[in-house]
Amino acid sequence: MIKKTIKRNVVQIFAITEKNLKFGLRFKFNLLISYLTPIISIIMPLILMGTIFEFRGSVDLWDETNFIIYELIAYNIALLYRLITDIPLSFRYEKYWETLPALIIAPFKRINLVLGIFFYNLIIVSIPFTIFIILTYIIIPISLLTLLFILVLYFFIALIFAGIGIIIGIFVISRENYLGLLNFCIKVLFLFSCLTYPFYMYPVYIRDVIALNPFYYMFDVLRFSWLENNTTLSISSHPYSFLIITFGAILVPLIAVYIFNKIYKKRGIAGY
Repeated sequence: MIKKTIKRNVVQIFAITEKNLKFGLRFKFNLLISYLTPIISIIMPLILMGTIFEFRGSVDLWDETNFIIYELIAYNIALLYRLITDIPLSFRYEKYWETLPALIIAPFKRINLVLGIFFYNLIIVSIPFTIFIILTYIIIPISLLTLLFILVLYFFIALIFAGIGIIIGIFVISRENYLGLLNFCIKVLFLFSCLTYPFYMYPVYIRDVIALNPFYYMFDVLRFSWLENNTTLSISSHPYSFLIITFGAILVPLIAVYIFNKIYKKRGIAGY
């Protein structure tokens, strides 16, 4: 019985993943643009910071030699950001194609729909993600243990982004009036996350705001872990960051599923 249940869940997840892959790969130009857009966002910081390094030499830990690591990691985070946007978009497609009610009424677990979309996004970004990991490794080599550790951290960030995507997704299904506000809040969090510029480049009053942003700690710990190349040192030196990223990877998806079920039971599908 347990074997059959596991097999049914795997089949459902695989079916959703395959369906989304076939749909996503139909629009190859759009897919290519989604890979190139984050590159544009890291070119300007590289140019500006290169000029600043000529005068100042370094900004905190960052200098002309290692700042490219900062931006390559930013690119991979930007790739994973699509989980925040693509999960709600997939829900919207299912909603307006009127396949969502059929999936929910049928013996199909809602969590399998989410997992299918999640794995689709991981697969679709795997090629550019891997290329940039290799580039980062070539520029500053690290141990295999540290590399595996950083990949786990990336996966934790992907889980957090997926949880946020689920929360936004239920509002796509049931309460579209709040979508603008939710998307605005996420953009503000990213704006004050030091994704592309180092913390000490900002004025003090902006740093005070950044210090309240959990995204800042999640992204920064990836960079420190790469530069320090010592898992034990990284965990002991940045315990707050590791607590945020670990508990976030556990709690955000659980909270997202709870909110999804709560709002769906109360509001159902609205806004056709």
